[in-house]
Amino acid sequence: MIKLLKIEFKKIRTYKVFWILTGLYFVFLAAGILLAEFMINNMVNGVNRRMPIPFPHVAIYYFPDVWQNVAFFASIRYVLIFPAIIMIILITNEFTFKTIRQNVINGMSKTEFLASKLLIILLMAVIMSIVLAAGAFFIGLSHSGLSEVNFFSQGIPFMVGFFISLLCYMVYAFFCGFILRNTGLSIAIFTLYSLIIEPVIYFIFRAPFMFKNTIYTYLPVNSVIRLTEYPAIPMLKKIMGVNLQEHVSLTACLIPIAYSAVMIVTVFLIMKRKDL
Repeated sequence: MIKLLKIEFKKIRTYKVFWILTGLYFVFLAAGILLAEFMINNMVNGVNRRMPIPFPHVAIYYFPDVWQNVAFFASIRYVLIFPAIIMIILITNEFTFKTIRQNVINGMSKTEFLASKLLIILLMAVIMSIVLAAGAFFIGLSHSGLSEVNFFSQGIPFMVGFFISLLCYMVYAFFCGFILRNTGLSIAIFTLYSLIIEPVIYFIFRAPFMFKNTIYTYLPVNSVIRLTEYPAIPMLKKIMGVNLQEHVSLTACLIPIAYSAVMIVTVFLIMKRKDL
């Protein structure tokens, strides 16, 4: 395993695109999380100008709510698209520059090549999740201190949920990149489906004129982002009647994991049968 990771690290160590996109991901993630409360309260101010009874401002950075809120904003599809694009580029470059053939010629089996990419996905998901958890901890600490005894244990399920979301979403990107094998086409189709096509399908199945169904919960990308479905904002429950999420459902986690498993097995079978 260590050997495979070393090989992958040698490929990305001097690859500027990888480091630039990774840096942009963390910049946009940090900016989105830190500006979220400001933007929400700006919307509240706009609504209050037309309401006789003003809505209260929200606070999203206090323990224990900060864990759920940070996981929610980090799981938005427009944020997750960055690590997905990184993964697509890493996969399609193997075919563009014929490095996959060189690896096989040098003695790496097709299974080892597949394992090396999955290890990179796992490692990226672990590192990004740790960074997010550390960021949530320090944000919560700066706002509420250590007054909440169980603040950390309440955050673990949402951090695990984010880890599963990120891991599965990158596996989706890995699958798309491997099937299409072209960087531009893979990014275009994956982005088009994730950001436009599936949201349209989602709203069609949620439309009032449709028969009552829960099909939208099983859509691939939606199954990823709904692990942390709502931010922890009590006003949503009190005023809008939204049932706030109290934990990450194990059943909900199994849906994207099942999709990911099917995609990994499909790629493995294709690699076994198809010429590289």
